Amino acid sequence: MEKRKIYHLLVSIFLTLFIIFGDFSKLFAQDVFSDTGMVASAQPLASQAGVEILKKGGNAVDAAVATAFALGVVEPNASGLGGGGFMVIKLTTQPEAVNIDFREMAPGKADSAYYYSATGSFNSLTGRGANSAGVPGIVAGLALALEKYGTLTLGEVMDPAIRYAREGFAVSENFSGIIFQNYDLIMQYPATAAVYLKDDLPVSQGSIIRNPMLAFTMETLAAKGYQEFYRGEMAIAMQESIKKYGGILNAEDLQGYRTVIRQPVKGTYRGYEIISAAPPTGGGIALIELLNILENFPIHELSPDSVSYYHLLAEAMKIVFADKAGNIADPDFYRVPVEKLTSKQYAASRLRFLDTKKVSIDYKAPAMIEKESGSTTHISVVDRNRNIVALTQSINNWFGSGITVEGTGILLNNHLKDFENKAGHPNSIEPYKRPVSSIAPTIILKDDQPFISFGTPGGTRIISALAQILINVIDFEMTMDEAIEAPRIHASGSTLHLEGRISEKVRHELESRGHRLKVHDDFDNYFGGAQGIFIDNKKGNLTGGADSRRDGVVAGY
Repeated sequence: MEKRKIYHLLVSIFLTLFIIFGDFSKLFAQDVFSDTGMVASAQPLASQAGVEILKKGGNAVDAAVATAFALGVVEPNASGLGGGGFMVIKLTTQPEAVNIDFREMAPGKADSAYYYSATGSFNSLTGRGANSAGVPGIVAGLALALEKYGTLTLGEVMDPAIRYAREGFAVSENFSGIIFQNYDLIMQYPATAAVYLKDDLPVSQGSIIRNPMLAFTMETLAAKGYQEFYRGEMAIAMQESIKKYGGILNAEDLQGYRTVIRQPVKGTYRGYEIISAAPPTGGGIALIELLNILENFPIHELSPDSVSYYHLLAEAMKIVFADKAGNIADPDFYRVPVEKLTSKQYAASRLRFLDTKKVSIDYKAPAMIEKESGSTTHISVVDRNRNIVALTQSINNWFGSGITVEGTGILLNNHLKDFENKAGHPNSIEPYKRPVSSIAPTIILKDDQPFISFGTPGGTRIISALAQILINVIDFEMTMDEAIEAPRIHASGSTLHLEGRISEKVRHELESRGHRLKVHDDFDNYFGGAQGIFIDNKKGNLTGGADSRRDGVVAGY
């Protein structure tokens, strides 16, 4: 047997055992170190795919694209060919970072008369099923990133994903539980059930899932080019599956999809530069606004598990989420006030609404819409030349629309749910419009040098999680993994969500300040599944952290 095959066999055996016994990750979570390159993702095999590409000589973009395709196979509940996302890239050879927007678009027939008619509610149409699916952008987005900023071919970077789809992968405890939670949805669609159920029951932990139809689809794309996804037989197959279940997305919509290269949003926190994804996602703007508000307080003097710190975080979050809800939309349809919302002056003007001792009165954002999604996944990559990528992709809720396109293995998103549920708002649905998101793949620079690449899934919890992780690193001087694993909170509206590891004493004191609490599990994926890489430019090494709230793993070499 060739050395390469022996290597891959040993890696597969190790990762399979890791996945099966991944339940112990919370006990052994720790930083991972490397001098050369590093990939952090939500699934061990996906991280290994990225490292495989780095070892072949690929750069950070090549590795990120390979990891993204692999995640669509081994973490298909969260992302895949039928979804979309955002990528932020900072190459050492280019002075400015770029933001690639491959967010889904509404179909051409998605007008107000159809989605906001009196015959049915918007939420019932877009919750799941055929009318919840936007035009997928991930294939076009990853291909564009590879073509403009990568060094390898589409076939080379898709090879690990194709191999995983054809040969199969072991089901983790976490993934098995997610399949069980979504059993009713999966059962509605035979092509989806054929992959994720066995004898009409959820596949169990340790079972092997194979998706030969998805492997064939990816082989076709690798051989003929990404355009095959948006035209011809593949586009017709998607149109027919949508039509079968009563939806309006068609082949013409797929042919008309376009990826957009945008300027990322930028800000600073205590001298560190923040570079994040721009609208139609509001995640980057909200992250910067939240940090701008918190920068006015001496957080380093507080304890990371203190009542004062959690209260301050919660009150600032409520202001930011209200601002985000009414001011973000597709910039091709609506002028988003990016400069205002990310300015230090605007953040300072919000301080009068924040009481540091008790819950403030309800904050009403000026003129200013949003819903929670439960899924999504993140990738961070740094290569030997310190090119850096942050990529977050999604199909929205677990298993998206629920619909797998027959004969292709493509699981379609339900991102039309992210539009406003009534007409007349900046984020109301319109033909070819992109819905608002909270996704925020983010790069941090220190003295113009790469410092951190990080991101997380979790709807609006993306913003609160990333702020807490960055504060943990900068203000509380935690390592990357310590910062990710630390307990989290999330406040939006009148409820303060917190993990069960936060002590009862702290909880009681928060309640005495007027907070209405909802306590989650000790390590709850409600708060996301963050991945991050820290670059120590003095020592020249990398430190990675991956969230044990999911099956996250950092791989370096």
